[in-house]
Amino acid sequence: MPQDLDPANASARFDVDFSVPFRHRLRFTADALGDDEQALLGVFEPAEGRVRVMPVIDGGVADGEPDLVDRVTDLFDRHPDRLEQVGGIVRVDGGEGVKNDPAVVENLLSRLNKLDVDRRNYVLVIGGGAVLDAVGYAAAVAHRGVRLVRMPTTTLAQDDSGIGVKNAVNLFSKKNWKGTFAVPWAVINDAKLLESLPDGAFRAGFSEAVKVFLLKDADAFGRLCRDAKRIAQRDMRAALPVIKESALWHLRHITEGGDPFEALEARPLDFGHWSAHKLEAMTDFSLSHGDAVAIGLAIDCLYSRRVLGLPPRDCERILGCLDDLRLLASHPALARTEELMDGLEEFRQHLGGRLTITLIREPGDPVDVHEIDDEAMLASIRELQERVGVEAAATR
Repeated sequence: MPQDLDPANASARFDVDFSVPFRHRLRFTADALGDDEQALLGVFEPAEGRVRVMPVIDGGVADGEPDLVDRVTDLFDRHPDRLEQVGGIVRVDGGEGVKNDPAVVENLLSRLNKLDVDRRNYVLVIGGGAVLDAVGYAAAVAHRGVRLVRMPTTTLAQDDSGIGVKNAVNLFSKKNWKGTFAVPWAVINDAKLLESLPDGAFRAGFSEAVKVFLLKDADAFGRLCRDAKRIAQRDMRAALPVIKESALWHLRHITEGGDPFEALEARPLDFGHWSAHKLEAMTDFSLSHGDAVAIGLAIDCLYSRRVLGLPPRDCERILGCLDDLRLLASHPALARTEELMDGLEEFRQHLGGRLTITLIREPGDPVDVHEIDDEAMLASIRELQERVGVEAAATR
């Protein structure tokens, strides 16, 4: 018997590395509730007999696409031998408010319990990123994890957040303070679900594509810049390839990046996010995440030019791309410079250790920094204020 297993030995230490296999299923479809339904049906794996599925729909999406509820119902009606709809379709309000109201998650958990939804059953959620977050959180904590199938309905959720393994709600006026890491059972990126998306929300989602391309792929960023004006006009021949490429970069990061649950100190896909999260909170989340990220990217690019030597030509190209996407707009919260700077400390606390901010030396060349030159960051914020026409508020 090894000494550490000897009952007479009162002291022992075991450090054992282990891994758990996950499968991340991502599908791209043109109409998953219609002609492409087999792509959706194929991700459900019955244990015995029919698959039990509880559908949840973003109320804002349902209002914008009045036949959506009927299309979901029809899917179940067409396949009674394969699918069992558990309860009626659950409708939750869309937008960031769903993450600020604790009753939403409590009501979802109560429903899951009442309907006996277990770990072999599914929650099918159709909605924007905030709804995916809140419903995903409820699914992740119910029975320590009910299978979640996401159908994102925004460009931002399809090219970024819907692919991820994070679920969260807001607490203490802080973005995503309460949450979990949980790999979704499947993600269905369906182009038809983008049709009812308002123009502003459609454009806002591409700030995350700008981000991931700046970090991962300079050539992809160049193609995005080339097609930015077409994307802003909702030319789907230009937009859909960008959504797909951005989603695949996020998928690679999760499955091949080595730190999907962010156990390390760096969050390499959060370029531009320290100020974005703060701006959202400063506006009581009336500023959308995508629009806030666009502002955050601009700030961090201007700072990267000042401190890391990002070539001025590249910096201007990035700002120009955001302009062509019609994402760089004036917002009053940007004027509250010192309050915005508090976001650096809040971001450090969210990371749980020393401050780590991802910046760029050039497109495709990211670098993590642990100290920020406050004067250079303030100068970068003021430069952006001047560019978009915001007058800085008086210091407090």
